[in-house]
Amino acid sequence: MQPSNIQVIGEELAIKWDDGGESFVRLAKLRKACPCAGCKGETDVMGNVYKGPERPYSPSSFQVHSLEFVGGYAVKPVWEDGHSTGLFAFDYLRAVADSPGDE
Repeated sequence: MQPSNIQVIGEELAIKWDDGGESFVRLAKLRKACPCAGCKGETDVMGNVYKGPERPYSPSSFQVHSLEFVGGYAVKPVWEDGHSTGLFAFDYLRAVADSPGDE
């Protein structure tokens, strides 16, 4: 499953999937689901999670500056506050978009 089109529309990311489905995810929800090590932490072989200190969000934290495709498997949002290390694999992106709850 891959997106055939991705666009930021207002405060949402609109995704058209190659299976004909569509997803709309609020940018705040997407940012808070960032899978990078700085946001979610890293787990060692013993199961311990290491992550940096919590950083407060600002209004620019929820605005997308640009979207970059990574290989044929992920998209990387570059946020207005400079954060750009989260790679959203397409299956994870769809799971976030389809999950209940709206930030």
